[in-house]
Amino acid sequence: MPLKAKTRRDAMQDIAPRYHPQEASVEAHRCLYCFDAPCIMACPTGIDIPGFIKKIATGNLVGSARVILESNILGASCARVCPTEVLCEGACVMLDRDEKPIKIGRLQRYATDAFGEQKANPFLKKMKPNGKKVALVGGGPASLGCAAELVRLGYQTTVFEKDMEPGGLNRYGIAYYKMPPEVVQREVKLIRDLGVEFRTQTEVGKDVPVEKLRKEYDAVFLGVGLGRTHRLGIPGEEKGGVVEALEFIRLIHTKPLHEISVGKRVAVIGCGNTAIDAVTQAKRLGAKEAIILYRRGEENMSAYPYEYQLAKKDGCGFIFHTAPVEVLGDKRVTGLRMIRTRTGKDGKAEIVPGSEFEEPFDMVIKALGQEKQTSIWKKLIPELKFDVAGRIECDRRTGQTSVAKVFSGGDAVNGGREVVNAVADGKKAAHGIHAMLSGKPVSGPLQASRLGHRDGAKGSGFLQPIRVPDLEAAYNRERNGKLHG
Repeated sequence: MPLKAKTRRDAMQDIAPRYHPQEASVEAHRCLYCFDAPCIMACPTGIDIPGFIKKIATGNLVGSARVILESNILGASCARVCPTEVLCEGACVMLDRDEKPIKIGRLQRYATDAFGEQKANPFLKKMKPNGKKVALVGGGPASLGCAAELVRLGYQTTVFEKDMEPGGLNRYGIAYYKMPPEVVQREVKLIRDLGVEFRTQTEVGKDVPVEKLRKEYDAVFLGVGLGRTHRLGIPGEEKGGVVEALEFIRLIHTKPLHEISVGKRVAVIGCGNTAIDAVTQAKRLGAKEAIILYRRGEENMSAYPYEYQLAKKDGCGFIFHTAPVEVLGDKRVTGLRMIRTRTGKDGKAEIVPGSEFEEPFDMVIKALGQEKQTSIWKKLIPELKFDVAGRIECDRRTGQTSVAKVFSGGDAVNGGREVVNAVADGKKAAHGIHAMLSGKPVSGPLQASRLGHRDGAKGSGFLQPIRVPDLEAAYNRERNGKLHG
């Protein structure tokens, strides 16, 4: 292997390596196996977290993975990319004892990795085919979650994906050091082995008419995600060396690492989690400086604190209260003209007159969030309704849209959340489709630890997960209201 290739491969190693058996055992034995487990309430897919951890503690790794995959077929991916600090780990009761939360994400990865190596069947029984067919548009996490659930309920499912491989952002849009391609490929194989059919390099609306799907299938699920990155809207944006963050990340997943071109001084515009993925990978691929430029302050960034600390640890820079005005250079970018900003009385960013300045950059990465695909789907399905933000309107418990037999979930519906939320949306839609076509609602997932309780085994976060920051904000509002009431 060439030195450059080896250096870059080493730089892209896992940020949190897989546990050794002794480490996993010690961590699993810390769990209190709560009766009313708040971690389950915080999991959008309702995984029985104490249940899978207890199986790790007893050495039953296949059984542990089975518990995870029963609720979340993309459990291996979510173990790597979930913001556990605001979900399951953030809800851990250990925090109430002033102790570190159980490392649920790393334990989940330990179990699912072990399962992948053993190539075991996670599902002990298969449903008899019921003769009904469902088409799924897009091969991202929402469609994968929906398809896996439907096939287990007896449906013939076909996923239409315009890319070379299924997986969506899991496959092409997450930092390499978090999610190497083989993890997603292994999950897709598992779903294919369940009986799901994939038609790749097939774009619905171009290669296959939407009306054909609606006529030939009993239901259609739209797991179409979001579109291109928002434009900067400044002069010089089309110059060479200006790229979209997702394009840049995609290259890392599709080309040999040593063949990827990266600038010596890289600017990333934006401060969300995708921006962090882009800036850290630019730095790891050899950029001497990789800097995030953000028009607001540190307290306003949408990136999670964990991601922010990771980028700083990698040596990435941050310039806050700064907005780009123009991309400099002839045919290729040579720098940026920028202007200082401040927070106005209305809380919005406003420019500081006369504060323009220039900085040299030879690569600019745009990470301003993704556009909705509203206009495309208004043409393909005119009767489909959208909200004021351009998201597909649907019943969030069933995925049912305004169009008969058309369901949806994932980023197209929620505007862009986590992988685990997309999987949960897909499962809800699968249950909604099943209820519509069979007249039999699906219950669960439930907290197994509550079986036999007089109030029932309820208490899963599947239907309404609790996010720790939201819970804390609500608590603070109530507390402040009492203090000033």
